[in-house]
Amino acid sequence: MEWNSRTDRSLARGRAVLVAGVLGLLLAVGGCGATGDASDSGAKAADGQNAPEGRADERAGAGAADADGAASSDGKQADGKPSGSKAAPKPGAAATHVIRTAALSVEVRSVPKAVAAARAAAEGAGGLVATERTERLDDTYETSHLVVRVPQDRFQEVLRELAGSGKLLSRTSNAKDVTDQVVDVDSRIATQRASVARVRELMDRAERISDVVALEGELSSRQSDLESLLAQQSSLKDRTSLATITLDLTPPDAPDDDGREEETGFLDALGGGWDAFVTMLRWIAVAFGAAFPFLVTGALALLVWRVLRARRAAREVPAVTPAEAEGAPAP
Repeated sequence: MEWNSRTDRSLARGRAVLVAGVLGLLLAVGGCGATGDASDSGAKAADGQNAPEGRADERAGAGAADADGAASSDGKQADGKPSGSKAAPKPGAAATHVIRTAALSVEVRSVPKAVAAARAAAEGAGGLVATERTERLDDTYETSHLVVRVPQDRFQEVLRELAGSGKLLSRTSNAKDVTDQVVDVDSRIATQRASVARVRELMDRAERISDVVALEGELSSRQSDLESLLAQQSSLKDRTSLATITLDLTPPDAPDDDGREEETGFLDALGGGWDAFVTMLRWIAVAFGAAFPFLVTGALALLVWRVLRARRAAREVPAVTPAEAEGAPAP
């Protein structure tokens, strides 16, 4: 009995020791795995932090290089000589810039109505009539010269409408691509603005009066160049955004540039002769009316002169007759 009890107690102790060993082994394995995972995650975090720092350094270096390139893109060195380095290639233009112009010569029945229709067509398309000149050649003929500005997307529509307002005599159209010029002017403006900004920074840092005076002259020159470029940019923008249409309106049978009319028939000649006859009578009446006061004055003067002459003659006849009677011999 005692032996059995001792055996049971030894077995229980062995089981407890075995369980404690297994638990200790499991805890040791779990600790090693956690330590390995922690070390791996720490290494990854360190690598992740170092990698952005390296990329940030690369970006900073690239930014510095770009800043140096922009500083040297002024096109001139400090001594005023052109730099040998070429500018970076320009990016492609997002849109095409085209200057469109057209000239029309149209024969219409009524020039004033055609002018009003052309103005309405231009304003309806979002444009305007930039120039309008009307000339009256005589009492019959009247011509008009219009310069119409319309948006590029409505150019063809307005051109067809103006050409169909009467009998088309002539038509010319022209399109000029100025995309390269627009991109070049924009690039030069950006460079010139950066140059002006650098000169201003140098003026803020200058301490001697001679340096300030020299920088002021340089700033004035660069600002003048910048204003010239801005004017070119504005002109290009205006000509590429609005197309120009030159319209000449003439009535039928109007005299040409040399003053010669088209061939005339018998009725035209008869009408012209009657007009000339009426014009002659009108000029005769005008001349007579202008000379009438002088004619009346001359007639009155002639009448007074003849009356005075008759009176003088009547006085001289009695004075001479007695003298002759006294000198005559006695009968």
